[in-house]
Amino acid sequence: MFVASKVFLTKGVGRHREKLSSFELALRDAQIAMFNLVRVSSIFPPKCKLVSPREGLPYLTPGQITYCVMSENATNEPHRLIAASVGVAVPKDDSHYGYLSEHHSYGETDQKAGDYAEDLAAEMLATVLGV
Repeated sequence: MFVASKVFLTKGVGRHREKLSSFELALRDAQIAMFNLVRVSSIFPPKCKLVSPREGLPYLTPGQITYCVMSENATNEPHRLIAASVGVAVPKDDSHYGYLSEHHSYGETDQKAGDYAEDLAAEMLATVLGV
């Protein structure tokens, strides 16, 4: 059974007239374009360690199937404010799983979107812990 022991968070922005190209540029900016990304649901594994991209990227090989929780957003409207964020809630007891939450919105600042994603993850963790 495959369970991640390390997780890192990254972000990227891409701008291009073609949606696919802007997505590719965002993946490059996030330093994950060289992996075959497979989206998974939002569980932060027990005993998993949150590390920096600098620490986590050397464990991966170009072309490798890499599991990820991803939030994305796109628009073709000039000057449209968009946001995409992933929130993290890790329990104090590392033998219990935590949560990652994806949030994408229009008209929100990065700070507001990030806070909302964190609140979503914290709420999911709190409800499973009975808080």
